[in-house]
Amino acid sequence: DEATDPSSSEENWECIQRFCAQVNADTEGPLLALRLLAHKIQSPQEREALHALTVLETCVNNCGGRFHSEMAKFRFLNELIKVLSPKYYGIWSSEKVKSRVTEVIFSWTVWFPQEVKIQDAYQMLKKQGIVKGDPKLPEDKILPPPSPRPQNSIFDTDEEKSKLLARLLKSSHPEDLQAANHLIQSVIKEEQEKSAQVSRRENTISEVSETVRRLDELLQNYRRHELSPADQDTLQALFQRCEKLRPLLFRLASEAVADEEALAEILQASDELSRALGQCRQVVASQ
Repeated sequence: DEATDPSSSEENWECIQRFCAQVNADTEGPLLALRLLAHKIQSPQEREALHALTVLETCVNNCGGRFHSEMAKFRFLNELIKVLSPKYYGIWSSEKVKSRVTEVIFSWTVWFPQEVKIQDAYQMLKKQGIVKGDPKLPEDKILPPPSPRPQNSIFDTDEEKSKLLARLLKSSHPEDLQAANHLIQSVIKEEQEKSAQVSRRENTISEVSETVRRLDELLQNYRRHELSPADQDTLQALFQRCEKLRPLLFRLASEAVADEEALAEILQASDELSRALGQCRQVVASQ
């Protein structure tokens, strides 16, 4: 609702980014997001529909294969077609919204040529005369417009790739535009892998912190001989989990050698883990 608020004249990029993050985090994210977006794109309020289309295009750029797979199904494509069809909402949808929807579907036929249903849907619109001719995609929107890239984007840090992409996008040759698409897709994949790596690191460090905290609590009770049989089982399970977390931290450290801040965080977690394991062995042995 915030990202598509019709009372806002400008895109709310913070909300759009949060929406994309939620789509990526939720197992059913793409399915639910597209259901919500279809409803907003069909809004009688022009600005709400246009904002929703911006959110849709941003999701296409940032939410990966699961989103693309759902978006390319007739279930969603039919909702877009309704905006254009005079049998449905086309009779009252604004020309600006209809033009943008046409542009979106056409751009997908260019950049997702393997998705047969998108191709079929677009050809059907042309056959029925709803789309008179292929729209000319604006030069600065050859791909769906991305949300502002984070400062550590590969295109921001790799000057050669950034210059190559700029040159390819300025070209009028189809093979150069295709090469630009391949470059963008490879960078998106690289950034997704980088994001997954960060997520793995954060989750593992968080688990180490929580496991060490619980282990410390149980060890205090163990020293006071206040540990129930069930707690003793828990203590043993936590000790075993700590042992399994150690190689995970070593692997994360090898992945983060170029990132001093991340490496320091991992090494600190590793120190905490080693301390807890050492104390556990010492306390149990002394008892």
